[in-house]
Amino acid sequence: MSQKPYVVGVGMIPFVKPGTSGTYIEMGSEAIRLALQDAGVDYKLIQQAYAGYVYGDSTSGQAALYEVGMSGIPVINVNNNCATGSSALFLARQAVESGAVECALAFGFEQMQPGALKGNWDDRPRATTHMTQSVIDELTSDIEIPSALRMFGGAGREHMQKYGTQMSTFAAIRAKASRHAANNPLALFRKVVTTEDVMNDMVMWPGVMTRLMACPPTCGAAAAIICSEAFARKHGLRTDVVILAQSLTTDKPVCFESRSMIEVVGFDMAQRAAREVYEKAGVDPLDIRVAEMHDCFAHNELLTYESLGLCDVGGAEKFVLDGDNTYGGQVVTNPSGGLLSKGHPLGATGLAQCYELTQQLRGNADKRQVEGVNVALAHNLGLGGACVVTLYGRA
Repeated sequence: MSQKPYVVGVGMIPFVKPGTSGTYIEMGSEAIRLALQDAGVDYKLIQQAYAGYVYGDSTSGQAALYEVGMSGIPVINVNNNCATGSSALFLARQAVESGAVECALAFGFEQMQPGALKGNWDDRPRATTHMTQSVIDELTSDIEIPSALRMFGGAGREHMQKYGTQMSTFAAIRAKASRHAANNPLALFRKVVTTEDVMNDMVMWPGVMTRLMACPPTCGAAAAIICSEAFARKHGLRTDVVILAQSLTTDKPVCFESRSMIEVVGFDMAQRAAREVYEKAGVDPLDIRVAEMHDCFAHNELLTYESLGLCDVGGAEKFVLDGDNTYGGQVVTNPSGGLLSKGHPLGATGLAQCYELTQQLRGNADKRQVEGVNVALAHNLGLGGACVVTLYGRA
């Protein structure tokens, strides 16, 4: 029988710059302890654990979890690129919802290195570009910059060419992120910047991107405990936040057949995942008042407004300029500051979104609190590809 999956505990540590964090073992175990403390549940009651990380050796999840305790439970290590944290959550939620277990732990961490993302293996094809490299080379052959910047910058440029979107609109998204992060003590960058500051920063792609429009490599960890209603009631745990619906999608042929950089960076994946979630939960996208989304680049946040159905395709610039992406508008996007200001430790990102939205639904987000929140949406994207969209609700 299907069981409702409740988020009974969340934990997150402050995100910091590479070289200033503890080890992944220290970060991961601390986030787990915080989630256990938040839930008020004994570690011995956890029946399965799902550990998310991208840059680490096999069984790194066990290494972090063993610091909390060696209880002999199944531990599954998860790597789905930047969607890793939400993929771990997907598996924990699925285990509880299916009745396989009553209580599961999802946690994610990343101990990153400075600079642009890079692969660790140079003697084999890169998984993230296996099917789409010819499209990327064809459509961004005029620029020599790191791969991630080419992909997301290329997608943003395509939107500019199709719909007349201005570079300053991407800058406005980054400035909005900084205003939100100023109220988040766990965010890495809390300095408020203006649209003009972003435009005047170091140019990475003339007419398309400045440095501030890209998220920084970051170290950090986050965790969530998911359990059934019966388990929560038996152990006196809170049941105020529930996962209403969740979808994990991967690429279809349109990713490369369309010859579109917007599709290369996951538009179709996100659109399909969002539609599945809305249909399952019976929720209209216009009902969403708060959302954490995968703003690895300001360009991707703009595209995500459209893929999630928060505005019409081609209408994202108006959405931004009308202030519909922040407090006082249609939906507050990335109240945490998002990846752009909070930081992006790959394995922790999806679970950090869970942490933020759980606080929003509990009404505990302090100065970041969005009024009238009954449902909250998370979007976590990994190229190569995977996209997880999660709809949380106030129970």
